[in-house]
Parts: sequence; C-alpha cells; structure tokens
Amino acid sequence: MSNYFPAADAGSISPGHGRTVNVHGREFALWNIGGQFFCIDDECPHRGGPLGAGTMQDGEVFCPLHGWGFDVRTGACSSRPDRPVRTYPTRIVDGQVQICLEPNPSILRSSESSDAAGET
Repeated sequence: MSNYFPAADAGSISPGHGRTVNVHGREFALWNIGGQFFCIDDECPHRGGPLGAGTMQDGEVFCPLHGWGFDVRTGACSSRPDRPVRTYPTRIVDGQVQICLEPNPSILRSSESSDAAGET
C-alpha cells in the first residue's frame, strides 16, 4: 500500500513559491524550487505559524509570524538548530504532486521531547 497522496497540481505552484496543502486532514507546506517539490510540516515549532504562508529566499522559508527560517530541503532551522521541522518525500505522477505521509527519517524533531522545557 502506498503512503503517497495527491496534494496539488504541479503547475499550480510556481518555482520559488509554496503554499499550505491539506492531505488527509493534515496540513503541510509544499514548496517548488526550480521545478523540484519539497514538503515540510506546515506548523512552525516556535509559535505554530503557517510555513506555507511564509516567504522563500535561497531555499529557506521564513515563518510569517516571527521569521524563523527553515531549509525546505532538509527541515533544518537556521534560527534555532535544535528545532527542525519534519520533511516528507514528494513525487509527481500525472501532473500531480504527491506527498508521502511518512516523514523522512533523517530529521527527528527534537522539539517533541523539549516542548515542555519552554521557549526562548
């Protein structure tokens, strides 16, 4: 059974742009960099800002609430390296960008265990 599900028409997200997409009741931020699509959690780990509504510069999306930056290719956070977001595999099938609902295993959100410790 495939864990990939349609998220958007590939032609609907121009290079350098992204948006929030809802797949099976979950929100993701889907970004197009030079025709390659990258998917991260839509929720910023800082205060929950929608990363799909952020601005993109050099492969990094900036949260619209407080400006935390995330590399959409890796999920790494330039503002707080200990607070990455999960990334998800994508593929294009018949002109549709599909997202795998299983996150890439390379980045584990350390914030899941440190949320109770507070924010800075």
